[in-house]
Amino acid sequence: MSGEVSPLAPSSFPELPPVAGVQLATFEAGIRYTNRADLMLAVVDEGSMVAGVFTKSLCPSAPVDWCRATIGRGHSRAIVCNSGNANAFTGEAGQTSARLTAETIAAAIGVEAEDVQLASTGVIGETLPDGRLVDGLESLTGELAPSDASAWEAAANAIRTTDTFAKGSTADVQFDDELGGEQFTVVGIAKGSGMIAPDMATMLGFVFTDAAVAPDVLQEMLSDTVSQSYNRITVDSDTSTSDSVWLYATGASGGSPITSTNDPRYAGLRECVLGVNLDLAHQIVRDGEGATKFVEVRVTGAENDDAASTIALSIANSPLVKTALAAEDANWGRIVMGVGKAGEKADRDALKIWIGEELVAENGWEAASYSEERATEHLKNDEVILTVDVGIADGSASVWTCDLTHGYIEINASYRS
Repeated sequence: MSGEVSPLAPSSFPELPPVAGVQLATFEAGIRYTNRADLMLAVVDEGSMVAGVFTKSLCPSAPVDWCRATIGRGHSRAIVCNSGNANAFTGEAGQTSARLTAETIAAAIGVEAEDVQLASTGVIGETLPDGRLVDGLESLTGELAPSDASAWEAAANAIRTTDTFAKGSTADVQFDDELGGEQFTVVGIAKGSGMIAPDMATMLGFVFTDAAVAPDVLQEMLSDTVSQSYNRITVDSDTSTSDSVWLYATGASGGSPITSTNDPRYAGLRECVLGVNLDLAHQIVRDGEGATKFVEVRVTGAENDDAASTIALSIANSPLVKTALAAEDANWGRIVMGVGKAGEKADRDALKIWIGEELVAENGWEAASYSEERATEHLKNDEVILTVDVGIADGSASVWTCDLTHGYIEINASYRS
């Protein structure tokens, strides 16, 4: 963890409510860090359902392999995370550590090893110290307590690596009497700061709701909301070996299960899950290593929404665009470059570009009304908006990124020290 908090950080960690059916614990095992918790455990009530989305990296970590092999069961009783060591590219030793972790937690809470989901984050290519890990895991289960505000904050801190602040979010929905008058709560915590790009980002996300949801419906909800949140952020265009996000549904609210996307309650719960995931995704960008600006890239007029997303990411991932943003330099030619290299249809002579509300370019040339002074003034803000219309059709998308500063180099040059 960095000692200096990102200038884009929220003023404080949010007050997260309890989620019925969830217990939390943290513990300082000394796996890599000292004087801080580096293990997090969430235990959920029997009957809880789970969905997961995992990295598309072809070099996945041992925990990702474990979770891919077990997530199809659709139910789970616990998830455990260690920070400081990704348990990735660790061969047979890594697989052994993953199974040992699951078996240790399972034995302590009286479930099968396959009922335990795993997450690890940190340095790639270093094996876990299994003796220290097991000792920590056995102590961890003795710390379980209800998921109150302080427990959520402790959990969010325990999963951090280079993050400069803990990340949490919550949303709830109240249905009217015609839908049973139920209220569902959603709470999520996440970590992420660098090696951030689709799919998904170097991130771990843990989201919980007290709603009862069938596994296939829960998986559809998570996959859909991930595509609209974590898959729309980038800090440095690098995808991690360990990216994972889980959605647990404990059913402890007491209502009947949501078994179809046609259930009238589905849309309300989905909006809560999307809101939490999008908030956490934005917080990850705000904590981008060395970031000083939170940037939204909006693309309209594309052939379709996927094309718009590709163009937006081409702009957002460009080191030339990102360094210009860091310098508050309205070098809009770099945005043109980002559009052109994306490989999607774009009409050069119909292209329009805005920096903030300032129209920069149109009709294949600099706009007659363009004021670089006004554009530069917008770039001095902590939050920047770049808008591009590529003049083809109606596709649109937004992605979120940050600037690229000397701070990014300093953080990553000393990451293992």
